[in-house]
Order: sequence, then structure tokens, then C-alpha cells
Amino acid sequence: MKKLGLNTLTKATKVLAMTTLAAGISLANAADTIKVGVLHSLSGTMAISETTLKDTVLMMVEEQNKKGGLLGKQLEAVVVDPASNWPLFAEKTRELLEKDKVDVIFGCWTSVSRKSVLPVVEELNGLLFYPVQYEGEESSKNVFYTGAAPNQQAIPAVDYLMNDVGVKRWVLAGTDYVYPRTTNKILESYLKSKGVAAKDIMINYTPFGHSDWQTIVSDIKKFGSAGVKTAVVSTINGDANVPFYKELANQGVSAEDIPVVAFSVGEEELSGFDTKPLVGHLAAWNYFMSADGKENDAFIKQWHSFTKDDKRVTNDPMEATYIGFNMWTKAVEKAGTADVSKVQDAMIGISVPNLTGGMAVMNKNHHLSKPVLIGEIQEDGQFDIVWQTDGVVPGDAWTDFLPESKNLISDWTAPINCGNYNTATKTCGGAVAAE
Repeated sequence: MKKLGLNTLTKATKVLAMTTLAAGISLANAADTIKVGVLHSLSGTMAISETTLKDTVLMMVEEQNKKGGLLGKQLEAVVVDPASNWPLFAEKTRELLEKDKVDVIFGCWTSVSRKSVLPVVEELNGLLFYPVQYEGEESSKNVFYTGAAPNQQAIPAVDYLMNDVGVKRWVLAGTDYVYPRTTNKILESYLKSKGVAAKDIMINYTPFGHSDWQTIVSDIKKFGSAGVKTAVVSTINGDANVPFYKELANQGVSAEDIPVVAFSVGEEELSGFDTKPLVGHLAAWNYFMSADGKENDAFIKQWHSFTKDDKRVTNDPMEATYIGFNMWTKAVEKAGTADVSKVQDAMIGISVPNLTGGMAVMNKNHHLSKPVLIGEIQEDGQFDIVWQTDGVVPGDAWTDFLPESKNLISDWTAPINCGNYNTATKTCGGAVAAE
């Protein structure tokens, strides 16, 4: 075996030392920031809705850094574009967690994107804040749901139409994926429990990005011509909303004739087209830009300053992002670390101001308590709030209106520590928190 000379050994030692030093510096630099993953579609059919949420997170990161960051460290945003491609959401999530080593992810809009991401954040113990209304029937230890569950949007909207508008026939129109299908399954069961006959419920699904609405709107008109009040409950998502509302106007379907209440159309979507034919149609959310209050005024001012555009609107998923981000920063400060497991525990019971003048509270089932508001579309693309709950409504992860769910609860605290605990059998049917 060839012996190495002293000079060779010295050079090798120096190289090793320099490599070790470089690695140490790299690790130190990595530890100098707390990384915030931003997982929203910046292209494709959902970009119309999601790009604004990316900007909202960047605004919140900038504001937090102005306050000195978190735990003495600056926040660093890591932005990726899953491009409205559901499998790509999973790939980008893995990239954020394994390569970029983010401490938290704010992202997703559609439920199919969240369902794609879910197994990855659970496998790698990531932390996802999901800011959009959804169908419920889920509770993961690795996800905090800051948007509305069905009992905080869909059910109250139907109650409003039934009790205040006198609707007796129902069109459940949605984009063909898990959120509309599950929400409409819940609504169909709920309507039937209220005495609505099957013949008075019409259900229709269309693909993402659907553009030819002529036949469907014609069918809606025909369904609504039976001499009783008819309404459309819309779970249509993304840019398909633009041609849908245009076709309603083209065929002379006004809000007085057949009102539409939407669960995925807010100020951002309305800013993209002429709203005059839409006046009087409705949306159900937990926040509207038109809500009075100093917190909302400050948020709008901050948004306009950040975007350098006084015409940029705010909307409900932005408020859900705002609430989730503020809760996460409070939980990190409370835990004294950005470690996911410790932040998860610290999140329960955290409360922060919402933008409608109340307080948002994170419950044991990883869902918020939120107010519910019904807004009527105005010519300027804003909403006139025509109805709201007296106080906040706790989000229900599992609906009472499906037989397979009515006995289930979610409680991520001891001793239950389970996302779908059956109160009848006293057993946990899903993923249990790691010991």
C-alpha cells in the first residue's frame, strides 16, 4: 500500500477542514431564517383565484420581518407554482419539505389539490394552513383548516335562501371534483331532511375551465319555470365562473328570477368582468371587503400599500390566510420554536382578531370559529352584506347530515388525539397522532 507523505496528509486535512467549515456555514445560514412555503397556482385555471393568496402570504412575511421576524430570525418565503396541476401539488410539497426545508406551508385552493398534498405532509410531518372553504369530512393533525366547513357556509346559505327568500326548487351546480360533489351530497341530504322532494333538486357538474354554458343555463331556466321560487347553489370554481355568469345574462336570467348563491366567487373573481348583469346575485363567505371595522380598514390599507394599487380588492380566502398566518406566528412564539409538533400543540386555543370585528379561535378539531355572512353583488364588484350570524360558528369537521359521519368528531388533544373519533363505538377510525 502506498504511503501518503506529510504534505499530502496536510493538504487532505485542510480540504476536509474547509469542507466541514463550509458545511457549517451553510447550516448556520439555513438556521438564520424560518422558511415559509407558499404553494399556490400562479398559472392554469386556478391562477385567477390563487395568485392573490401568494401575494397575501408575501405581504404577511414582509410585515412580520418589519416587526423583527420570529424568535430573532427573519422569515424567508419560498414560492412554488403547482400550475393548477393536482399531482404537481404533491411534488412541489415534497420539494418544499425535503429540499427547501420549510417550517410551514400556506397553500392550496381546491380540495383535490389539498387531497394530493395531504399524504406528503403527513409522511414528512409538514404543517399546512389551508385557507379556502371546503367540503369537510377530513381532519389531519398536519393541517389547520382556516376556511369554512359546510356548516359555516353551505348550510347557512341554504337556510337563508329557504327562510328569507322562499326558495323551494334547487339547482346544485358545481365543478366536477371532490369539493362540489361532497358538498352537494351533504346539501342534498340536508334539503331532503327539510322536506324537499327529489324532483325539486337538480344537480349538474362541469369540468375545470368549462366555457360552453348555453345548454346548462337553458336547462336551469327550464327547471326554474315550474312556478315556484328556484335558486342555484354554485360550487363552480376558477375561471369557469366568468362564462357561466355571462351566459346567465345572455339568456336573461336575473337575480330576481333565479338567484345564484356562490361559494367560490368573491371580490377577486368579480374584478375580472362586467358585474352589472350580476347585480343581486349572492355569495356566502365569512368575510367581505365591505365589512365595517378598524381591523378590516387597516388590512385593506396594508394590502393597497403592499401592492401599490388602490384598486386591488380583498376577499375571504385572504382573510383566512391572514388569520392562519397570525395564528401560526403566535403559536411559534408560544412554543419558542418553529418545530412542527410543538407548534401543532401550541395552536389549539390560539385566538386572533378576524377582519369583521370579532375573534377567530382555533379549536381542537383544527377548524376555526367564524361568522357567516351573505353578500349581494353590487355594480362596483363589491358585496352588500344582507345577512350574518349573531356570533361565530365553530367549524364542524364531520357533517351531521351524512349517516357515515354523524357520529364522528375530531379532537387533536389528549386523550382522544384523533381526526375521526366515533362517539358511538369509542374508537378512532383514522390517523392517530404519533406517540
